[in-house]
Amino acid sequence: MTEETPGFDDKKPDVPAEAAQTPDDAAQAESADTAGSAPAGETNQDVAATAQLDQVRTALNERTADLQRLQAEYQNYRRRVERDRVSVKEIAAANLLTELLPVLDDIGRAREHGELVGGFKSVAESLETVVAKLGLQQFGKEGEPFDPTIHEALMHSYAPDVTETTCVAILQPGYRIGERTIRPARVAVAEPQPGAQSGKAAGEEDVKASDEESGGPEEG
Repeated sequence: MTEETPGFDDKKPDVPAEAAQTPDDAAQAESADTAGSAPAGETNQDVAATAQLDQVRTALNERTADLQRLQAEYQNYRRRVERDRVSVKEIAAANLLTELLPVLDDIGRAREHGELVGGFKSVAESLETVVAKLGLQQFGKEGEPFDPTIHEALMHSYAPDVTETTCVAILQPGYRIGERTIRPARVAVAEPQPGAQSGKAAGEEDVKASDEESGGPEEG
């Protein structure tokens, strides 16, 4: 019977795991580590690019808003300048034409009396053409309702054939430039005859009462 010597069992020597790896195994492990770390780097780059793109978009929106605001302010400035220019032009023309109104009144009176003849007629018509080009407009007609904003009443009377205060005579025509009145029309006005409306209303009530008592108007 053979005796086994203690300590001499058939065992393989303990070899460290790292030492047991072959060069091929080490290369495969390094390749795996590299493959595992690559996606993380690319994700960080994507996040950084997205953040940078958001910053660019925010800056672009701010600049666009600034440009739109500046454009609106410029348009308002242009409108204001144009409005002021027109106003200044109207004021200058009004000051000039106000001095010519007495001359135009003389021309109108001469025309009414048949004295606008010969060379004087040509000069008068040329002057009227020039002031019309400058925007001067004449207004005021007989029979139109009296408007205290554009009419100046110099004479007052009562008339049975009017139903409201009416211009019955134009003593001097009015003139305006655009919406600016440089002289109101000077007129004579007539108001309804006192009691005429009440008498007319009473007459209508009497006729109505008579019709009701007789059962209605008679048919012819």
